Amino acid sequence: MKKFATPESSLGQLDAEIVATLLATASDIALSLDDQGVITDLAFGNEELAAAPYQVQWLGKPWVETVTVESRLKIARLLNEADKADSPKWRQVNHPSGDGSDLPVVYTTLRIGNDGRQVAIGRELRQMAALQQRLLDAQHSIERDYSRLRQMETRYRLLFQQVPDAVLVVDAATQKILEANPAAEELMGGGRRKLSNRKVVDLFGPPNAEELQAFFSRLVMLGDAAETTFAADGSDGYLVSGSLFREDEKNLLLLRIRRADAETDSTGAPEARKDLIRLLDAAPDGFVLANREGQILAVNSAFLEMTQLATEDQARGESLDEWLGRSAVDFNVLLGNARERGSVRLFATTLRGLHGARTDVEVSAVAVPEDRQGRIGFIIRDVNQRLVAGDDAPTEIEGSTRHLAELVGKVSLKEIVRETTDVIERMCIESALELTRNNRASAAEMLGLSRQSLYAKLHRYGLGDLSPEN
Repeated sequence: MKKFATPESSLGQLDAEIVATLLATASDIALSLDDQGVITDLAFGNEELAAAPYQVQWLGKPWVETVTVESRLKIARLLNEADKADSPKWRQVNHPSGDGSDLPVVYTTLRIGNDGRQVAIGRELRQMAALQQRLLDAQHSIERDYSRLRQMETRYRLLFQQVPDAVLVVDAATQKILEANPAAEELMGGGRRKLSNRKVVDLFGPPNAEELQAFFSRLVMLGDAAETTFAADGSDGYLVSGSLFREDEKNLLLLRIRRADAETDSTGAPEARKDLIRLLDAAPDGFVLANREGQILAVNSAFLEMTQLATEDQARGESLDEWLGRSAVDFNVLLGNARERGSVRLFATTLRGLHGARTDVEVSAVAVPEDRQGRIGFIIRDVNQRLVAGDDAPTEIEGSTRHLAELVGKVSLKEIVRETTDVIERMCIESALELTRNNRASAAEMLGLSRQSLYAKLHRYGLGDLSPEN
């Protein structure tokens, strides 16, 4: 601390009013204390503190009683250090406030006169404490984000290294290889050459340069490119597919490469299995492979035609209930039964097309046996033609209609309408119970009824097992 050189001449003429103003202006809180440490007067340089009821609460009380318990030792030390004017110490203490929080203030003390009186000068630290808390929260947030990024990078690295397919990460601008997994090093470099920083065209040779440029152009423009064959000496060439993604404001390409003359496909399926897959894709009934949550992994051409979609990419990753089911209940019932029972047969529902077409369909579903990913296959058959062909056959409702027509003139219209309503209501409840395999909660949701209302109607019509719900 550097003091005034000649305080007697420069400040000696100051009176008490000016000194009080200086203390209040230079600090947020100024306390006048007697020789016992009791607050005899106080001033505030902070307008917000001046508006608080501290003057009433503190005036006439010992200073040590205005602070929290852990701060009382600091107050005692401040009172004892008032004589050390050459090197005053600042100590932070906390005053309890009425809203349950503490008011942090840093104080120093000075003795004024020989009768033991002191002045405590304080600066409140709430803004600094708020800034420190925000900094601490920001640090915690950064640490959490950094931890998540490290975990994601670890998973990516493990997947990248362990995947059996040859995978390259390529800079779209320079077409240089940034990363190559071990399978790519083995396939394209014979396990002896490092592929990083090499151009992709060098791997396939000059004869493929123009085709590769066209392939990369399609990839950058469209975001992905279908599998394309590039010739290579001594083999039928390589099948290359890819997709575009961005990282650090750069366009990168993810290329998947496999031999065109391999006896098995990328999943290791033999030729007979590949023929089965081709037949399934060409089947007249729709086929969908989905995960256990119902998100689509693959579809065949018939499903694309039924849903009015142009490409498989429009369906991949979407939930199947975007197209399948009269309501969300339909699909939930179908998916739940497939997961729990392993298979579902001839589930009647509706398939919706992209442009509004609706098709009555029957769905059979089967969970892939011993599949850790819980994948489920759905076979979807259009039954509209079957329904049209069977229109001549008398239905239950047509028979009921003829019966009701015979009642005209014998009973009142009001009774005929009531009986018609009962017939339709009973048929709807029976259909809902059949579709949900007697799951009353799902049937009530499908019909838009509460479970209590459904139980009442079941009792009225004598339908189902009326014992408590299983």
